[in-house]
Amino acid sequence: MKPLAMITGATSGIGEACARKFAAGGYDLIITARRQERLEALKRELAGLGAAVTTLCFDVRDLEATKAALAGLDGLAIDVLINNAGLALGLEKEYEGDFDDWNTMIDTNVKGLLTVTRLIVPGMVKRNSGHVINIGSVAGDAAYAGGAVYCATKAAVKTITDGLRIDLADTAVRVTNIKPGLVETNFSIVRFHGDEQRAENVYKGIDPLTGADIADVAFYAASAPKHVQIAEVLVLATHQASGSVIHRD
Repeated sequence: MKPLAMITGATSGIGEACARKFAAGGYDLIITARRQERLEALKRELAGLGAAVTTLCFDVRDLEATKAALAGLDGLAIDVLINNAGLALGLEKEYEGDFDDWNTMIDTNVKGLLTVTRLIVPGMVKRNSGHVINIGSVAGDAAYAGGAVYCATKAAVKTITDGLRIDLADTAVRVTNIKPGLVETNFSIVRFHGDEQRAENVYKGIDPLTGADIADVAFYAASAPKHVQIAEVLVLATHQASGSVIHRD
């Protein structure tokens, strides 16, 4: 029987790259996202890689919808959970920030991750087997200008991941936090509410990471021997030294 990976936010960016990587690596998949048409298109692509794919369309911010969607997974042994669903919105000073942007980031990046973890990990504990991979960020290490709330959510991801690892220390379930730096996906387009020119400027003068680069790290962590737990990985572009120090040509 093939191993099974579940990926939230699977239809774009790092999540989509992880879906392709794990499908090519011999996994069957459960992929979740908010848009059914994108899920179905990705399912067709992944089927071509030999993966059996289940799609679940829901928003991790919606507790009841998440519970209802995941209730149908009873009996399925999920080997790897990749909590990828997340986003940044806005780059205003903290005292000028948008309340709706704040709520969306907190509800998705923190509460959504917690909800999915709470619903999936008990099954891993019962089987004494499994791996949780949370997609954090270098932004969780230190705040940068205009990013206070987003950085806070990713700092929360680090703390939540560390706490889960502590809580699972008496089991064989592994927990990993992957912290990417600049990754060129639709991340900045979402952050700037569709302003493509502003988003392009984020990556000017530097060769950024790709979603596939982060998927490679996730797959490596999942493929490590069972006695090896890759607890945390910080992944930066070569000319990025931290969340705020970037050399551009």
